[in-house]
Amino acid sequence: MTVGAMLTASVPMVRTLNLEYLETTAERAVLSLPDQADYHNHLGGPHAGAMFTLAESASGAIVIAAFGDQLARAVPLPVTTEMAFKKVAMGALTATATLGRPVADVVAELDAGERPEFPVAVEIRRADGAVTSEMSVVWTLRPHR
Repeated sequence: MTVGAMLTASVPMVRTLNLEYLETTAERAVLSLPDQADYHNHLGGPHAGAMFTLAESASGAIVIAAFGDQLARAVPLPVTTEMAFKKVAMGALTATATLGRPVADVVAELDAGERPEFPVAVEIRRADGAVTSEMSVVWTLRPHR
């Protein structure tokens, strides 16, 4: 099962918003949010909550793609999230997440008995390529105890 299929099956909000996983690797996760009137804001574009879910879902997808082999000993959890809105979002959106630290470095900290933290950066773009918002998420791998 792919990361996208697994997350679609296990995360109800993904299905609610009809998010689509376009790419999920340890280097990059790309998700799309279709233009849906039920999730519009007062301007006629995607509601900020839908955009937040899109970006957070992209960050989670890259975390699972990068660290899915560590789930038997640690659970991934977001620590902090910050989102900046740059331009008005209209129509379908695409979120691209990138991991901010090498996977091997994070796993080495976990191997050393630490609770590693690592950043994920996400850009949301309109169909014309304009960046509408940016999210930064600091994730951790909390060891099972």
